[in-house]
Amino acid sequence: MRTTKILKARGRPRAFDMEDALAKAQALFRARGYDALSVADLTEAIGINPPSFYSAFGSKSALYGQVLQRYAELEGIDLEGPFAAGVSLAEGVRRLLRQAATNYGAGNGTGCMVIEGARGGVDAEACRQARRLLDQTHDMVHAGVSRHAPEQAEMVTDYVMATLSGLSASARNGLSGERLLRIADIASGQLAQELADEIEEKQP
Repeated sequence: MRTTKILKARGRPRAFDMEDALAKAQALFRARGYDALSVADLTEAIGINPPSFYSAFGSKSALYGQVLQRYAELEGIDLEGPFAAGVSLAEGVRRLLRQAATNYGAGNGTGCMVIEGARGGVDAEACRQARRLLDQTHDMVHAGVSRHAPEQAEMVTDYVMATLSGLSASARNGLSGERLLRIADIASGQLAQELADEIEEKQP
């Protein structure tokens, strides 16, 4: 009886789908965090061997950088719409925080991948990549706020960024989407009152 030996192709399969690989890696990073994952975990999930992994991505931290960028583009919150012309600053902040609460609490409630990654871990390069995107978020919020209230831009931006961080941490700690939205409403209400008080104090 004749038999045919099937040889396993070496290197990356021709059917390798980069987008599918990034999606699978993103799901793992988001659920378990950067430090808890090994290259073996990633290659198993993606379906390639280690040499192919390094050929495709260069390193674990480089893959993480691509995943963070993908997350920011596909699942990140809208940082421009809430500060559009015709929307008051207080209302814009409310929309932004409510959107964040909804996003961070969705699915398994893993928070914001960028914020959680920027908190730091064993790999300084991975943290740096997350921090870069978080800094971009800060700058976009600051720019949006500045169009409405340039004199209050620093204070409002600090407040928004601190609240986003708190919402993300709370989501990871298991707070429900409903409770996150309640926090977002309270926080935005407090800021609206602060802004109104400042305007009143400046009036003659």
